[in-house]
Amino acid sequence: MRPKILAYYFPSWHADEKNEQWFGTGWTEWDLLRSAGPRFDGHRQPRVPALGYTDQADPAAMAVDIDLAADHGVDAFLFDFYWHEDGPFLNRELDEGFLGAANRPRLEFALMWANHNWVDIFPAGADNDHRMLEEGTVGRAAFDAMTDRIVEHYFSQPEYLKVEGHPFFSIYEIGSLVRGLGGIEATRAALADFTRKAVAAGHPGIHFDAVVWGFAVLPLAVTVGEPAEVIAQLELSSASSYVWIHHVDLGDVGFPRADWVAVRDGAFAEYEVYNQSMGVPFYPNVTVGWDSSPRTEQTADFAYRGYPWYPVLDASPAEFRAGLETARAFAHEHSTPFVTINAWNEWTEGSALLPDTTHGLAYLEALREVFGIAPSTP
Repeated sequence: MRPKILAYYFPSWHADEKNEQWFGTGWTEWDLLRSAGPRFDGHRQPRVPALGYTDQADPAAMAVDIDLAADHGVDAFLFDFYWHEDGPFLNRELDEGFLGAANRPRLEFALMWANHNWVDIFPAGADNDHRMLEEGTVGRAAFDAMTDRIVEHYFSQPEYLKVEGHPFFSIYEIGSLVRGLGGIEATRAALADFTRKAVAAGHPGIHFDAVVWGFAVLPLAVTVGEPAEVIAQLELSSASSYVWIHHVDLGDVGFPRADWVAVRDGAFAEYEVYNQSMGVPFYPNVTVGWDSSPRTEQTADFAYRGYPWYPVLDASPAEFRAGLETARAFAHEHSTPFVTINAWNEWTEGSALLPDTTHGLAYLEALREVFGIAPSTP
């Protein structure tokens, strides 16, 4: 059985009111990408998007992404969804771009609540001391406002991804969720109320997915307990992975350039453990690459200082294809219904399926060659 391919979609390619308050009128992460340069011999920067520096809140620009994705085997976009104590952030690419695109029925979509601290790494200085912009934790009132919006505005869309009728909702940091809501029992109650809202709207329930990773990739991230224990306590439905580097010791894979094979093999070794230990279905990830150097001061010495001063993972299209084949074998062995891809457009973290001026459509073509296109795709 062919698994569905879910590509993470990072929505920082449009003007946003908060970003303009922090960084100036019209600022987007395209500004960081344009300013990036090589930091060591053979470093592939700047990355130049072949489609240009587009405004992805524009339905016409989003329609191009939708067609490219559907034509190359992506079944759904998993939008990184931001909602803080004071409400939504970076929402226009979904609300105006995707939902406004005439061809949106070609793809499904779902939300991955990126409930991590939003800190100033735009760019990060050599001291790696990041100014807090938005806390990742939210209290019950903000959580209820968010879930009201999700049920009414997103779960109701015909393209929303469902698992046996249950809308799919992924949570990036379970630790932040629990801390913000006041503990395991308070979190169970909040999730139960979220489910009741969905049932009242005509859904059989919610498929809650937990992103699982072994160390803090972002500054000040929160971890709680053993993942399997927390998943059981909260009665979540599945576990998933956001990116390979969450599952390896970055001190052991090389710097400034990481060993791609070591990272891939380390991640899939962890995935085998998760598949046996989580107590729920586990969905593996294939990572296109990793290079967060555009989010660092370009005049500072490039050294391993923690995120975003991480090793660079720059896979060739052939290496990426090998990762896809590893995921295909994993999915076949374990009857896995979903494989996630990091990412559709994480340009400032060096992970984009979208064509650039170096490799063109090669990553997308590899995806189509390995997984094909689902029969239901128009």
